[in-house]
Amino acid sequence: MDEELTTIHITKALSSSMIVELIDKYPNLEEITCSPSVYNRTSKTYIDALSQLDIEVRQKYNWGAKSKSNGIEYYVQKLSNEGLTARQISQKLDISLNRVYYLLKKSNTSFDNRKRKHDYSEIKQLQKEGLSAKEISEKLDMPQRSVYYILNKK
Repeated sequence: MDEELTTIHITKALSSSMIVELIDKYPNLEEITCSPSVYNRTSKTYIDALSQLDIEVRQKYNWGAKSKSNGIEYYVQKLSNEGLTARQISQKLDISLNRVYYLLKKSNTSFDNRKRKHDYSEIKQLQKEGLSAKEISEKLDMPQRSVYYILNKK
């Protein structure tokens, strides 16, 4: 008998004999948890009877591997915001490149790893200042078509 235990997790649907065994084995039982599939197979009558005995039956999701990140997501996100590339982050934190990409995607961080020939923000700023596409292309010495592409990109 384990008299101090108040919560248990079951993997089979409750039956009348199982309820009697559980109450005998765990006299201080307050809560029974089970997976959703087991909960759906358990009779409503048994759940109601247990609630009258002040024992709550509830669903609990307890499967799958647990994250072993040890808070590394924070450092990956911080280094990404500082402008480091994924490869640099990978080398600095000594984790795989795939793990860096995974953690960035998981944290919904906007991460742009592409190197661009032209500074998009500068082109858009010049447009806001009133310069035409032709003037921007001449000022930055770049093709006019590229300026139109950047300005019309959503």
